Amino acid sequence: MLQTLKNAWKTKDIRSKIIFTLFILVLYRIGTVIPVPFVNASNFANSFSGTILDYMNTLSGGSLGTATLFALGVSPYINASIIIQLLGVVFPRLGELAKDDKEKMNFITRILTVVLAIVTALGYYLLLKQAGMLAPQADSDNNNMAWFYGVVIVACYVAGAAIIMWLAERVNERGIGNGISMILFANIISSLPSLVYNLVVLVIGTYQYSSKAWLFGIISTLFAIVLIGGLIAIVVFIIWVTGSERRIPVQYAKRVVGRKMYGGQSSNIPLKLNMTGVMPVIFASSIVSLVPTILTLCQVKETTKGFWGWLYRFLASDGAVYPILLFVLIIAFAYFYTQITFDPMDVANNLKKQGGAIPGIRQGRPTADYIRKILNKVTLVGALFLSIIAVTPVIIGPHVLQPFLEWLITPAFAGTYYEMIGLLDYFVQQQASGLTSIFTFGGTSILIVVGVALETFRELEAQLTMRNYKGFLN
Repeated sequence: MLQTLKNAWKTKDIRSKIIFTLFILVLYRIGTVIPVPFVNASNFANSFSGTILDYMNTLSGGSLGTATLFALGVSPYINASIIIQLLGVVFPRLGELAKDDKEKMNFITRILTVVLAIVTALGYYLLLKQAGMLAPQADSDNNNMAWFYGVVIVACYVAGAAIIMWLAERVNERGIGNGISMILFANIISSLPSLVYNLVVLVIGTYQYSSKAWLFGIISTLFAIVLIGGLIAIVVFIIWVTGSERRIPVQYAKRVVGRKMYGGQSSNIPLKLNMTGVMPVIFASSIVSLVPTILTLCQVKETTKGFWGWLYRFLASDGAVYPILLFVLIIAFAYFYTQITFDPMDVANNLKKQGGAIPGIRQGRPTADYIRKILNKVTLVGALFLSIIAVTPVIIGPHVLQPFLEWLITPAFAGTYYEMIGLLDYFVQQQASGLTSIFTFGGTSILIVVGVALETFRELEAQLTMRNYKGFLN
């Protein structure tokens, strides 16, 4: 990998693309700290703990919790892209338009992104107002100009979403990798220093909390080791599965052209186990969190009575339905994304034109049906892999780790050492609960980070191969 990066940096046009992508990401990170007028949300992120907004805050690089310019993140753009692609499957004419006139489809996606951004910004403004995060003049009901301040705040967030969309498209055109994926990658990576700091505080700070904290220090150290070990194991497993592939053997017929004989060699069609990358995870996470996010923005809480309160609890991230929906949607989007990116009939026709055939399978449609059959099996395995990695932490976090941490502060555990109850309560409430929240959505975050890194690395390899880079080929 390091050698590929070195060779890519030596190639002038690829180096320009890398520098441009980094420049765009730096601009994006600057936007995540630009304050919005009439908003003071310094402690706003504290109210996200245990809610879907905690995960959305991670995907926005922390800007959602600080209510800065890019608070809406890439969610409006992702949701608009999902809706357009789904409509292209439902309405064949729209699907044909997507193939024939991509520029027009991009324009429709941009318009829908702005519409979704307006709706989301309105809900976000109401949430800020309810939490008391607005300036006095913007939050006063007696001020006749309060509506103007509200329009300014909403316009800033909509403008931020439009700028993010523009930055992502610029990466697609002139940079390396997928724009949305690269921005999500930068957002998730930005939270890594905070995670490391919390772990250090958890281990070192608790030893200094009390002279009788030796048992508690051991518990916190083991907790940190298990958390780090689990994350490393997930990364290794993701890399191993992502590199796996199913190879379909192909035999080329011999043919004589003039005085030379061509063909006769054997080859294969490699089908990646995780052909769709991280896009199914990104799409599924956006869809499954859409309704809870809207309910939260509409000031619906867990304690709300009636239908909306029941719906909020039903779709909550710590409930039983959320992981099931996430599991099913990842599998569905994996098949959907495979269908729109890989056409077995095109592969079969190309093999027929080149004189290639799969041993034991006739050319033409039987070959396409055989490839499609293998592709469905490979896609299922890859989709199950993505679903398990994304869903397992969602189940373990609130249903295993959190109950265990709450059990630590009970007299049943502490026994006669009641002086440790306050210490354990500090551990659970102030430190470990936050780390558990990070772990809950850690599977999806790690999938995005590792998947984007591997996809970018493969794109660099492909571009080097296209340029016949001697150092790389050797």
